[in-house]
Amino acid sequence: MTQVFLACSGDGSFMEARASGHAGFARKGKDIVCAAESFLLRTAMQVLESDGSGLVLETDAPRRGELSFRVVSSGTASRERLVCVADFIRKGMQSLSDEYPECVSFREENGFDG
Repeated sequence: MTQVFLACSGDGSFMEARASGHAGFARKGKDIVCAAESFLLRTAMQVLESDGSGLVLETDAPRRGELSFRVVSSGTASRERLVCVADFIRKGMQSLSDEYPECVSFREENGFDG
């Protein structure tokens, strides 16, 4: 099972995301749940990295099945963009955990201050 964690500030802005483990839906290389999780999180990370507003992320993917990224400095990034990224991750992971509850555990913390 993959454990996914999303942290948002009090105003709903993205602060941090972490995922670890393997979904276990199918064998390695054929797991559609793992692919969906990876796609959602990597896309969100890439959107933030390409923001152009001075937003600084700390990212880590030390091995297969582990990914984390967090805002170190938001620069001039718009609150709306950070809220949208949090919503993107939330909706996607909630959908996956609802459809594949034996493969994905999703947890969110709001009011996170780093």
